[in-house]
Amino acid sequence: QLEIEEAALKKETDHLSQERLEALRKELAELRDEFNSKKAQWENEKTSVDRLSKLREEIENANNEMKIAQRNYDLEKVALVTGAARGIGKALAVKFANEGADVAFTDLALNDDMMAGIKATEAEIAALGVKCIGYAGNAADFAETEKVVAQIKADFGHIDILVNNAGITKDGLMLRMTEAQWDAVINVNLKSAFNFTHALIPIMMRQRGGSIINMASVVGVHGNAGQANYSASKAGMIALAKSVAQEMGPKGIRANAIAPGFIETAMTAALSDEIKADWMKKIPLRRGGKPEDIADVATFLASDLSSYVTGQVIQVDGGMNM
Repeated sequence: QLEIEEAALKKETDHLSQERLEALRKELAELRDEFNSKKAQWENEKTSVDRLSKLREEIENANNEMKIAQRNYDLEKVALVTGAARGIGKALAVKFANEGADVAFTDLALNDDMMAGIKATEAEIAALGVKCIGYAGNAADFAETEKVVAQIKADFGHIDILVNNAGITKDGLMLRMTEAQWDAVINVNLKSAFNFTHALIPIMMRQRGGSIINMASVVGVHGNAGQANYSASKAGMIALAKSVAQEMGPKGIRANAIAPGFIETAMTAALSDEIKADWMKKIPLRRGGKPEDIADVATFLASDLSSYVTGQVIQVDGGMNM
């Protein structure tokens, strides 16, 4: 009887095992079908993603080609602009980048907000498709400038263009002007130009070429009451450019100065409406200049289109001084 029961149990077990096996096979087949379906879907999605990625790449290449086609100067150089986190300096840096130049720029960073301004300008220019690095530093410090320039040379490999743009104002009549007001303006405006020019000339000499642009002012040409320190610093930048042009011309290095007139920046925005109105009366074009007006002239002087221009002062003032 025991043997009969064992045989029956084995038969039932075999039957259950067979049913379980069939169930597992069916489940496996379903999983295989689901996998194949998912695989096909994934491959379709991957194909779509690849096509989208390729399309984006084609659009980006087309945009880059369009930007290149729209360039007026094709400035495939490395430019260093001082005081370029904002204002005219930033406009120059952006214009250079739009023309294809890699850009290094410096500015003072006395607090977190100023440092954030440098980083924001760096990101904005880099988004144009060029290499851009902003460096915090005091342009009026000779030793610090030497270190910054050496770092820029290491980061970019060469430096073809220098724009001495860093500048401040501390206006006042001569009778009331303090020594501190005088020294601050001369140090930031004129000494910084000397510092960077001194640091860059050996590099440009080894490269057998370069363009130095000093951002002067019409008051450096004609003077201005209440701005003896500022006018003197800008006149000094003009004389510096002319002297460097004479010294370095045989080495292929050009030096020029731009003398902006009334340009609408944060610096001029602080002037009273009365002073602004008085300025406008003196300008034949009857408007203030834009930072971009200065950037256009600077780009010409930075490019090879001005290869026979050196030692010059170009006034960009709407005809205010003729």
